[in-house]
Amino acid sequence: MINQSTKRQRIRKRTWIQLIAACLSNGYIAGFLGSKIYKGNTKFFCVPGLNCYSCPGAMGSCPIGALQAVLGDRKYNFSYYIFGILILIGSLLGRLVCGLLCPFGFVQDLLHKIPLRKLRIATRVDRALRWLKYGILLVFVIILPIFATNAFGVGSPYFCKWICPAGTLEGGFPLLLAHESLRQSIGWLFNWKLLLLIATVLSSIVIYRPFCKYLCPLGAFYSLFNKVSLYRMEVDQEKCTHCLRCEKQCKMGVSITKDINALECIRCGECTSVCSQHAITMGFKCALGHKPHQELYKSN
Repeated sequence: MINQSTKRQRIRKRTWIQLIAACLSNGYIAGFLGSKIYKGNTKFFCVPGLNCYSCPGAMGSCPIGALQAVLGDRKYNFSYYIFGILILIGSLLGRLVCGLLCPFGFVQDLLHKIPLRKLRIATRVDRALRWLKYGILLVFVIILPIFATNAFGVGSPYFCKWICPAGTLEGGFPLLLAHESLRQSIGWLFNWKLLLLIATVLSSIVIYRPFCKYLCPLGAFYSLFNKVSLYRMEVDQEKCTHCLRCEKQCKMGVSITKDINALECIRCGECTSVCSQHAITMGFKCALGHKPHQELYKSN
């Protein structure tokens, strides 16, 4: 039988990890108090999750923002440093970053806890929309910053400028509230970004992580490593009874018994919490075909 106490403990543990990760990413309290963007040495390094550089408390750079910056600079049309960081994180964790370490993913999780009736997207529509984030990664993060440049050969951070709701929430609002001059310069672009943020917030209440599922280019990048990352999921087919309780529990719509390390899996551990046979494990692997030897969510 499923131990409900263990399930609640696992959920609380994940929530605490998410909270700590969000605080570490935005831990510069003086930035909030002084309404200034932190510009210390740690800003040269990328945090794992989507986190706006312009947030007053941001301790590091957003990997998507940094990638656009170097691709859009005529001196650095390709950055081994940024790509190296993204590949390293992806190779180690895959989309575990989305499930545990991304501040904006945490915000969506909290919004989805609001007790309102949830909306189920038709399977055909849902599957089609999930490819949108890969198009955003390719077009707005890579192609446009390289080729759509100004007279000086410098590109803009198109994703941050036109789409990213995390930037509006974490950077736009705090700075606008603190600086009247910025409020006076608000134009249609900010209103457009505000509309996207409102849509993201409202949809997150009734749909589980809509931004992660359909729009996030960072999640799209990390998903490419899900099947090869050192941190992996595994189903013990000898223990599994194929009751499909895990698939009914999965909010990301992963076919767990068939392809547990699918592109959409964010390694949240929800499936492990409902498996009465303890057939699902997750953790680091030294090599393919070996059992995980370290688990964040150990089933009791």
